[in-house]
Amino acid sequence: MYESFRSHCLQQYPAYEIVFGVSGADDPAVPLVRRLEREFPDRGIRLVLCPEQLGANGKVSALIQLARAANYDVLVVNDSDIRVAPDYLGTVLAELESAKTGLVTCLYRGVPAKTLGSRLEALGISTDFVPGVLVAREIEGGLGFGLGSTLAFRRRQLDSIGGFESIADYLADDYELGKRIRDLGLKVELSTAVVETFLPAYGFSGFFAHQLRWARTIRASRPAGYVGMLTTYTLAWAVLCLALSRGAAWACYLLAASFSLRMAAALASGLAAVGDREVLRSLFLVPVRDLVAPFIWAAGLFGHGIVWRGEKFQLAGGKLKRTA
Repeated sequence: MYESFRSHCLQQYPAYEIVFGVSGADDPAVPLVRRLEREFPDRGIRLVLCPEQLGANGKVSALIQLARAANYDVLVVNDSDIRVAPDYLGTVLAELESAKTGLVTCLYRGVPAKTLGSRLEALGISTDFVPGVLVAREIEGGLGFGLGSTLAFRRRQLDSIGGFESIADYLADDYELGKRIRDLGLKVELSTAVVETFLPAYGFSGFFAHQLRWARTIRASRPAGYVGMLTTYTLAWAVLCLALSRGAAWACYLLAASFSLRMAAALASGLAAVGDREVLRSLFLVPVRDLVAPFIWAAGLFGHGIVWRGEKFQLAGGKLKRTA
């Protein structure tokens, strides 16, 4: 976490501040921020306590309080596990300069721990999530949502959508922020900058639980798109076809073609789109993830319960409702 924080202090940009939000003085991030203040005394680092619970989404509740404390008219929102390159801020803000652009967001690659679940999670980001974002941009004539890896926007656009308060009960706050800014008639641009997210050492059950939460989030935000995802599991369909045809030659050819195209697409998105060299080391796991994906999709199709940051919620219309 410290190195991720530190990467934001090393930006090749003339003037900016970094405002950290924590819910209490006992947050484990506090001593890391104090260490940053000592290492970078001229950077404009501030730690803000955000004790108020202003909505079901604790992150957005903190953002409401951070927005009050921020001094600048352009805001860039990042999670604590995001690491950036030194030219990141300059790139993102240059892309936000157009008056027609309301929000800039970034693709990201996952940096896994050594566990199987963590590697599957990272592989899914580069070879499943990233292609999904790029395809959505093509078929919808541009992005209509933001990604939590980076949300860069002007304060006046935030005020126009009702502030962070308007999305304080939504789970997919990044999606909602981008959607509402686009509804103002402004563009959501995908930055040329790619950032990194550091993944926990998931066991397989942790990986499945996180993917299930993600699936239910997508279903709540984009229900038609969620149904359409079923048609994208071509490797799983090809395996099923081979089994039902009892090993027919044509089904073998279909499986071989599906496998070849899937590997090519994984390399194209992982290497070309986000520069994730981990994809090369984990390429053999792509079929494993692809055969698990339909089961996650099916589980996500039913139920509304999720566990997020240790709390239990029910999802209704994309909004969070705490459960006992």
